[in-house]
Amino acid sequence: MKYYIIAGERSGDLHGASLMRELQIQDPDAGFRCWGGDMMQAVGGELVRHYKDMAFMGFIEAAANLPTIIRYLKECKADILQFKPDVVILVDYAGFNLRIAKYAKDQGIKVFYFISPKIWAWNQGRVHNIKKLVDRMFVILPFEEEFYGRFDYKVDYIGNPISDTVRAHVTSTDFINRNKLNNKPIIAVLPGSRKQEIERILFIMLSVLPAFREYQFVVAAVSNLNQDYYENFNRDTNIKIVYDQTYDLLAHAKAALVTSGTATLETALFDVPQVVCYTTSFISYWIGRSVIKVPYISLVNLIADKPIVKELIQNELTGRNIIAELKKILFDKMYIQQQQEGYQFIREKLGEANAAAKAAQLMVGYLKN
Repeated sequence: MKYYIIAGERSGDLHGASLMRELQIQDPDAGFRCWGGDMMQAVGGELVRHYKDMAFMGFIEAAANLPTIIRYLKECKADILQFKPDVVILVDYAGFNLRIAKYAKDQGIKVFYFISPKIWAWNQGRVHNIKKLVDRMFVILPFEEEFYGRFDYKVDYIGNPISDTVRAHVTSTDFINRNKLNNKPIIAVLPGSRKQEIERILFIMLSVLPAFREYQFVVAAVSNLNQDYYENFNRDTNIKIVYDQTYDLLAHAKAALVTSGTATLETALFDVPQVVCYTTSFISYWIGRSVIKVPYISLVNLIADKPIVKELIQNELTGRNIIAELKKILFDKMYIQQQQEGYQFIREKLGEANAAAKAAQLMVGYLKN
């Protein structure tokens, strides 16, 4: 069968690639065309456009790039029509993908959603549109099944793929030497993968370095942004930059400063104490505050449904506040223990996964039937 898969960011590329590997097992004749990244391409997907071209964050930022987004939508629709897939598989990325879902449905093409858009966080009324447009929804957070059930929409909970990728990771034994790191304990800095979020957050994260001279701050960089870009932030001998080695970095870290997103859950599953950091433009934040329906922004706190990690958001994201929280997760044994007990609670809620394998088996079954 022919599969058209669309992911709009780095984590979607990772999950899309895992799904493609499992679909190849379930369907040896599978052919893939995709909007994604290097990982999906490496699995055998014919890459139409890279997610780095579509990394627009925030309401104002998306509005400013509206002509580009409209052009990409037209390009994607034309490409789907030419490829004639058996199914379009959407990975999160709601603003773009829900428009593609309507187009695919109008063309009589099956639509599957792998990893639900976060409609439970804001504009929950979109669930009615999803019910009309999406043939099958595959969710990865325990509370999402109950959320959709409130709207009489049956979804498949497949477990969380992050649990799988963390569990499968084999930590490199030469990580320290290969990256020319010293013997100081490591504070991992995970600033995200989009330029917009990195430029707003990374300087603030690194501003606390003078208060922690006995540590080395190691930034998790991504190779789709060039090295010259990251060197703008490398202004101290205690700052190191490593590329595409986030899991190895977390495996060696004493603590972490983490931009809100998938990385907060990854950090928790590596059992690393963390401070969650987030800021955006004033207008985007003001709009977000008025529409967001959930009490937390980090996956860790959302899954636990209680505050496990400290979230420093917008005006609270200051060097002084980061220093205070970082000292707690480095030196306050009781505070560290409470956070790690929260991590264990999350592991128990997520359970065993094999999420991509479950999704692929279900998808092929639904298509054949």
